[in-house]
Amino acid sequence: MQNRLEMLRIYCAAVEAESFKEAATRLGTSPQAVTRAVQEAEALVGEILFHRNTRRVRATEVGEAFAHRARDLVQQMDELLKPKDSKSDAEIAGPVRLTAPKSIGERFLMPAFARLAEKHPRIMLDLRLSDAISDPIAEHIDIGVRIGFMRDSRFVVRRASRVGFSVIASPKLIARVGKPADLAGLALLPTTGFVDRNTGRPWPWQFSNGQQFTATNLTLQTDDADCECRAVVAGVGFGQIVSYLAQPLLRAGKVVSVLDDLAPEPWPVYVYRPQRGPVPARIRLVFDAMLAALEKSELQYGPHVSG
Repeated sequence: MQNRLEMLRIYCAAVEAESFKEAATRLGTSPQAVTRAVQEAEALVGEILFHRNTRRVRATEVGEAFAHRARDLVQQMDELLKPKDSKSDAEIAGPVRLTAPKSIGERFLMPAFARLAEKHPRIMLDLRLSDAISDPIAEHIDIGVRIGFMRDSRFVVRRASRVGFSVIASPKLIARVGKPADLAGLALLPTTGFVDRNTGRPWPWQFSNGQQFTATNLTLQTDDADCECRAVVAGVGFGQIVSYLAQPLLRAGKVVSVLDDLAPEPWPVYVYRPQRGPVPARIRLVFDAMLAALEKSELQYGPHVSG
């Protein structure tokens, strides 16, 4: 097929040029290669396609008609086989199915998506915000964001940032029940829980040296991170909150952090996509935009603000 396509390309150049030599110069090939392409075309069509004399060549009526059809075919094949990187902004189009934790998507990705929509209006972003761990293969996810560790070889993974965790409570709750000195003391105090949608149970709290804590004295549990933050600020209980939600509350003096010496190592935040062979330009574009947005955001785990 490639040889036939090249033959048609050379033939069309020959029709447009004053001579086979001129056509060869335009294409960076030899006059003999042009002659061979014309002869092959004539053999396939079964007609004389060029009038030839000592001064010039020109296409016959049949040759002109054949060239018209050949140009359309060459253009269509070039468009079909065009490298994805060569597509212009206007040509990048199609759906991109995304998933991300709700709080990350709303805070850090939506501005990037708005810019993408303005520059590439033919891309359709299908965004699913959920704190449940999705199955990207089964759910046909193109790009996702995940907090935690990923070791699945089916994915192309890039670390975008990292987040920490803080145990926080409102000043009025601490004034009423006091601060815990250790995990045993924490177990006696009212706490909130963030529900893992995959299991229906609260996530265990993470602490240094791999320690985990399962809150038993729950006063509220929810599957919405912002709702849990509001409950903690209102004095409902102590909560272990991800850093990008906790830090603004700490800076504003709305909450106080406790057990800072037991804080766990920050967790990585990844942007990933399944490995599915050739990657469309729109997928690469959105992947890079999401990665850049998270790398530059306040998501990055920063200096701790203690109370």
